[in-house]
Amino acid sequence: MKTSGGSDAMKRRAGESAAAAVTDGDVVGLGTGSTAAHAIRRLGDRVDAGLDIRGVPTSFASRELAVEEAIPCLDLPEAVGPDARGIDLAIDGADQVATGSEGADNPVSGGALIKGGGAAHAREKLVDAAADRFLVVADPSKESPRLDRSVPVEVLPAGRTAVAAAIREADGEPTLRRAERKDGPVVTDNGNLVLDCAFGAIDAPAALAATLSEIPGVVEHGLFVGLADEVHVGTESGVRIDEA
Repeated sequence: MKTSGGSDAMKRRAGESAAAAVTDGDVVGLGTGSTAAHAIRRLGDRVDAGLDIRGVPTSFASRELAVEEAIPCLDLPEAVGPDARGIDLAIDGADQVATGSEGADNPVSGGALIKGGGAAHAREKLVDAAADRFLVVADPSKESPRLDRSVPVEVLPAGRTAVAAAIREADGEPTLRRAERKDGPVVTDNGNLVLDCAFGAIDAPAALAATLSEIPGVVEHGLFVGLADEVHVGTESGVRIDEA
């Protein structure tokens, strides 16, 4: 369920803008997806020019790209263990970013995200939440006054039926994500399945996030609430940086 929308040039501007925030000696969370990939490539250029950083990949794909770009990598336990220095900042994309709504009847605050189009949201959330700063990279097609895309939910295979029933009780409609160009479902890097869950317009993402987290069998969901610090939005002419 990967998303499309903005031009590659917009994505590149957003990724390179966030990569410019990285300083010498930083430990950097490396996100997953096409826009985050531009940030990783720019960091690779800066490493080649002498920048000293360590990357913490959020997926197999981001690790492969980091290795290709000669960015030294750490596993998450090496970055956030008791003797580790921590993660200075994370750069990651989003499938949808809530910009906020000022409607008098139903105002919605901005900054919440839906992630998981690449089925990497469990590891992404671990890294993004551990970082001192989390920079979101996106293009304008990912922005919306309120979240309304399906929410990816990673589930234990044995718990799929029970989780799906609980999501229906929460007024959601779960659909098992099917793999492309192969028979069967998508399997995450963690060996689990993904349910894409439609809830319509999400006016209270924090409340829905809490509900999903409490369902037995749920490994992680794609609602990222209260984690982002900045949103770097690539446009036709430059980059807009919004405080989340």
